[in-house]
Amino acid sequence: MLKNDHYTYRVTWSDEDNEYVGLCAEFPSLSWLAVLPEDALRGIRQVVAEVVADLKAKGEEISEPIAVSKDSGKFQSILKIAEQQIREGKGMKHADFWRELEAEKE
Repeated sequence: MLKNDHYTYRVTWSDEDNEYVGLCAEFPSLSWLAVLPEDALRGIRQVVAEVVADLKAKGEEISEPIAVSKDSGKFQSILKIAEQQIREGKGMKHADFWRELEAEKE
């Protein structure tokens, strides 16, 4: 695992996979499926650690944790909107959430 891991993680249920899926906001192309939510979180954190180590070894740019970036307020705003839509039964598709988040980063 990463030391001082400040990335933003989420675990949610996937009806399609019939398992929990671990996600990382800063690495939207990564995910980890597991029967237990704790294992999904542990799995995605391990994958992120491996990807970060690989990027460092290659001297490539590494995503900055949203929580410590200057744009973290934008992420929090999008997250609140998504949560409100879900509570109101409107929902927000996973792909739409990530698309909106990426648009805010630009």
